[in-house]
Amino acid sequence: MDQILPLLLMIAVLYFLIIAPSIKKQKKEKNFMASVKKGDRIITKSGIHGKIVELNDKDNTCVIETGAGKIKFERAALSVEATERLNKSNSQTK
Repeated sequence: MDQILPLLLMIAVLYFLIIAPSIKKQKKEKNFMASVKKGDRIITKSGIHGKIVELNDKDNTCVIETGAGKIKFERAALSVEATERLNKSNSQTK
């Protein structure tokens, strides 16, 4: 029993420090990708700012209008954190 208890404690710490936050982040990203709609202002993970002009559910892509034109991206390339900061700062300035 003395040998098993530290192992169980290590597994519990590993779960609460690494696995649980990762699962929470994945759920948040999945909800964000499902809630994106035309007209939303977003930021990609590479830092490109734009507005969504088209969504394609077949291949999970979106077309983003930027200052340079329209670019097609995978929805997975959208940054949840950066987009939330952008929308939060826009709502505070209004």
